[in-house]
Amino acid sequence: MVVVNWNRKDLLRACLCSLQRQFGVTFETIVVDNGSTDGSAEMAEAEFSVRVIRNRENRGFCAANNQGIEAADGEFVALLNNDAEAEPGWLAALYRACTQGPDIGMAAGKVLIWEDPGRIDKAGHLMFPDGQNRGRGTGELDRGQFDREEEVLWPDGCACLYRREMLDRIGGFDEDFFAYGDDAELGLRARIAGWRCMYTPAAVVRHHRGSTLGKDSAWRLELIERNRVLLAVKLFPWSLLWLNPLFFAVRVAASVAKAGREAGDTAHFPGFRGKLRMAAAILRGDWDALRLTPRMLRKRSDIRRIRRLSPAEVRRLLLRHRLALKDVA
Repeated sequence: MVVVNWNRKDLLRACLCSLQRQFGVTFETIVVDNGSTDGSAEMAEAEFSVRVIRNRENRGFCAANNQGIEAADGEFVALLNNDAEAEPGWLAALYRACTQGPDIGMAAGKVLIWEDPGRIDKAGHLMFPDGQNRGRGTGELDRGQFDREEEVLWPDGCACLYRREMLDRIGGFDEDFFAYGDDAELGLRARIAGWRCMYTPAAVVRHHRGSTLGKDSAWRLELIERNRVLLAVKLFPWSLLWLNPLFFAVRVAASVAKAGREAGDTAHFPGFRGKLRMAAAILRGDWDALRLTPRMLRKRSDIRRIRRLSPAEVRRLLLRHRLALKDVA
């Protein structure tokens, strides 16, 4: 069990308390602290006697999780965000889901919004054809529509289980992503390598949405946009990659329509100045992605050594789990 932490002492305490209530499986908890200054690392050691790996600076979600994965023992590695609280039985349910077949390399659970636990945060992931991904069912009332076990695209990195054998074969998180979209990149890379993901509604987590940087953070928006492009360049079949600007333009047009009503994610950037901040963050993200594109193209060529799905099969997979325009806007 790996928990990456960067400050948020009270949230980390609640997260670790929820892990103490797990049953049905034996596990070790490793907290990877990214240079916290609020005493959260010391609290974890003193109050919970967990193993803490301390970084001097914020190395980001990807590098810190890779540290924890490398340090962990066992056939499976679970991840839980420090701003998430797992219901009892969460980890055991993920384990049961992931052991249903030798080609199941990932398990996802039902993530609910902490502030409104009757509403879905995500139940697995979907992706728009321009590379923007979002949780399945995000924002929907939990009416039981996701109460059956089924295959999904990939899990959300805030609360998931990975098979060690899969990680050994395909590698861990791509540290060029730093944070946001990193779980989508790892998930799609795993699918290309032939691994599947199983979703189980019995694994329930409550998640404080956007607590790391805040929903109104321009840096968060910049990272999301940058990593959307990097993921597509690295992993998308050429048949989708060539169309990426068109799909992006369609999504932006839909978002602009929402912006006029201060709806959707645009509501976190109110007013004309807020929309300018959004536009500037997106442009910075695209510029950063352009700078890193040569490196992603080199990594793209390395995917051949793990590939099991053909480009056409990857395209069909993404379109089958396609995020609707009304949801991504």
